[in-house]
Amino acid sequence: MSEIINKERAIRSIVSSAVKAYANGFSMRHLAEVNNENGVINMKIHNVFIAALGPEIQYYSALARSLDSSLGNMLESMAISIAELNYEVSQHVEGTLYKEQTDYIAELLEQYKRNNNRRTPMVEDYRGISQMTGTAETKRHESDYYLLDKETGMHYLIELKIGGDLDNKKARSEKEALLEQYCILTNKLGEENVKILFATAYNRYGEGKPWTQGRVRQFFCEDELCISRNFWNLVCKSERGYDIVIDAYKENAHFINEALDEIKHAYLPNS
Repeated sequence: MSEIINKERAIRSIVSSAVKAYANGFSMRHLAEVNNENGVINMKIHNVFIAALGPEIQYYSALARSLDSSLGNMLESMAISIAELNYEVSQHVEGTLYKEQTDYIAELLEQYKRNNNRRTPMVEDYRGISQMTGTAETKRHESDYYLLDKETGMHYLIELKIGGDLDNKKARSEKEALLEQYCILTNKLGEENVKILFATAYNRYGEGKPWTQGRVRQFFCEDELCISRNFWNLVCKSERGYDIVIDAYKENAHFINEALDEIKHAYLPNS
């Protein structure tokens, strides 16, 4: 029980520190750019179509875009810090990859992509791929998360997209990268304890609702999806992981709100 309590405290501490650091950095960046016409927010001055809508729309449209992208970066970094409590964490894999494997992956992805007689993705589609050997090369792949659970021996290769809204081309490339990483690992370790996952930090359709992003599902099967609650539970290695992270985030969200108020006052002093 004490171990569970200590883990929760550690997770909450990581979330708190991440949110505070993010709020401070976000505020400092935008306050420093108030008089810089090439700053993120002021660049909207040059968009006559946005500017014609008034200074408030001009401000909020620029701020929202900046907030969305930078918040995503913070969540990615925070998840790595949490994962390090429970896993051996790396962000790359390197090793032998065979031409026969990359050729098979390319053909498989074409079958997922085509309009007629499209193949439905399944994990079984690449079972046995480690047996496809021949012309070898050494390749290094950068990965969002490569987690090794030393207790179970499971290896997780995870690509995280904060909201998971990918176009067809990007979804294909994500699956290709994961499959090549899978080959590199399974060529050394065997296939029994290696799993690839496409993950999101939240469910863009609403927590608890079906995740139906069609372009991703065109290339990934249900067993390869790790959406929202499932992702945070995995990273935290706890069935309460999502709830702990969200609760801790909400407790500290006021730091971001305070930073946003500072920025608004600097850019819209008369509002």
